[in-house]
Amino acid sequence: MLGHPVAHSLSPALHRAAYSALGLDWTYEAVDVTPEQLPGFVAGLDPSWAGLSLTMPLKRAVLALLSSVSPLAEALGVVNTVTFGPAGPVGDNTDVHGLVTALREAGVSSVGAGHVLGGGATAVSAVAALAQLGCASPVVHLRTVSRADVVAGAAARLGVVVEVLRLSDRAWSEADVIVSTLPAGAADVLAGSVVPTCGVLMDVAYDPWPSHLATAWGAAGGVVVDGFEMLLHQAAEQVRLMTGHDAPVAAMRAAGLAARAR
Repeated sequence: MLGHPVAHSLSPALHRAAYSALGLDWTYEAVDVTPEQLPGFVAGLDPSWAGLSLTMPLKRAVLALLSSVSPLAEALGVVNTVTFGPAGPVGDNTDVHGLVTALREAGVSSVGAGHVLGGGATAVSAVAALAQLGCASPVVHLRTVSRADVVAGAAARLGVVVEVLRLSDRAWSEADVIVSTLPAGAADVLAGSVVPTCGVLMDVAYDPWPSHLATAWGAAGGVVVDGFEMLLHQAAEQVRLMTGHDAPVAAMRAAGLAARAR
């Protein structure tokens, strides 16, 4: 896994558990790499590498280094997974898969009113996930509305029109499904805005858990989806892409939860 910072990541525990369960003598490490260091790192890889996981701030920076990109990742402009084919490194996005799978496991079969908190790379994937679940016009809440170009542009390439509101607009608290992509602690100030609800909240900031927002949402009667589930399922799809085998999700979940509890 590459990113800056990465020491906190649970991804090594998830992937190592998968490789062990699959009987593969593989390793997976978290390596702190900045955008400036990324070209040299990728250029220095040898044929023993099966793939890379990427977290912030590298999900867009890697695009210029790839020989090809999946249609979804190209539309989003966000790559979190790299595999190595005959023609070179190939970029993909498994975050959307992780979001959709986690929401479906929580009982979400379709989305009418879907809202996203935040405007970074994960927010772009969240808009795509809500669209896949049937949301015709996701709403994105930002601290600064003028910074909506990236997420709005990605949505347009998917054929989706987003509405942009300020983060202070409380319309999100009455949505069917809300995905908070804000960094850990950044959504704490919103906990006081929660009203009695029967909606679903996924907070992708899984550590520490539960977040203040998730606690308030659950206390108000809403369904809370642990962001760990999104992490788990995006990693499972990475394992499938890198190894060619279906991921042992149960073993990965157990290892990841144990690592988070330490």
